[in-house]
Amino acid sequence: MTHIPQRPLRVLAAMSGGVDSAVAAARAAEAGHDVTGVHLALSANPQSFRTGARGCCTIEDSRDARRAADVIGIPFYVWDLADRFREDVVEDFIAEYEAGRTPNPCLRCNEKIKFAALLDKALALGFDAVCTGHYAHIVRREDGSRELHRASDMAKDQSYVLGVLDEKQLAHAMFPLGDTLTTKDEIRAEAERRGLAVAKKPDSHDICFIADGDTQGFLAGRLGKAEGDIVDETGAKLGTHEGAYGFTIGQRKGLRIGTPAPDGKPRYVLDISPVNNTVTVGPATALDVTGLTAVKPRWCGTAPTGPGTYTAQLRAHGGETEVTAELVDGTLEVSFTEPVRGVAPGQAIVLYDGTRVVGSATIASTVRTTVGVA
Repeated sequence: MTHIPQRPLRVLAAMSGGVDSAVAAARAAEAGHDVTGVHLALSANPQSFRTGARGCCTIEDSRDARRAADVIGIPFYVWDLADRFREDVVEDFIAEYEAGRTPNPCLRCNEKIKFAALLDKALALGFDAVCTGHYAHIVRREDGSRELHRASDMAKDQSYVLGVLDEKQLAHAMFPLGDTLTTKDEIRAEAERRGLAVAKKPDSHDICFIADGDTQGFLAGRLGKAEGDIVDETGAKLGTHEGAYGFTIGQRKGLRIGTPAPDGKPRYVLDISPVNNTVTVGPATALDVTGLTAVKPRWCGTAPTGPGTYTAQLRAHGGETEVTAELVDGTLEVSFTEPVRGVAPGQAIVLYDGTRVVGSATIASTVRTTVGVA
């Protein structure tokens, strides 16, 4: 595995208005590539997205991106992808919660918007690659194939939300921040040296299309309130809720159960059933999972054959756990070396071989260590 110098490319730099994408675009331009900046307008009404410095889809962010492009000295455009974003990310997010699953909209945005809709349009216009400010590392092998690896700065690694990228998309992706050992403080210092006004702009957090960060309120406004029962593992009613979609597997707070557990210990959400609008709660030990089944696998290269041993990441900011995994009739069957807790259907599992991203799949069901719901 070697680092092969790239020829100058026509690069489309996705500029969110934040410091990471601005520095990534500047590095691509400094490396001699022919760079054009583009800001994605992802809402027909940008005021409905986050305001201030916490977002990535506001009018303010568009202006910040334009100013950064001016400083770098590259052309800049705004592309309207609001319809695709609403259909592929927002509506998918709502439908997944309605079905009792816990989606990751950032991962879906990378798959459907930044490296599908955006990349397809870029290639049609004659660009060679799309550049983003993600912290991940693409290694080009001697045979010309690409591998996706974790970022050198593990504290900022974002390879989990890029685990949906296939080989073709990796061949046209560029992550200038991921292949150097650079901390976020150093990125901000670099932005300041380059005269980029976003150097001190705070990172975006939460979900960009939920303006106030109230996910339950957002879902209630679109799905309506639907009262149902909160029950224990025996089916005994403990309380009521206003919509099963407002809960996630492993949730502890906000259950509003008046009756304490017999052992006095906290209860957690164990299962969400949209069919009968029931939320099942129980002890933390009932959350322990020994295996799972995942669907819709996407491979960052050639699909693995036969059973293999990997490490897996189950959430964007989670740690790694050792697993064995095998693709059986298009479905990924995974067993954990040690039980893990709080795994929710709808989440992505991303497999790693060392630092290399093997691929990802969407969790469909889990196997629990105790008898009960799964």
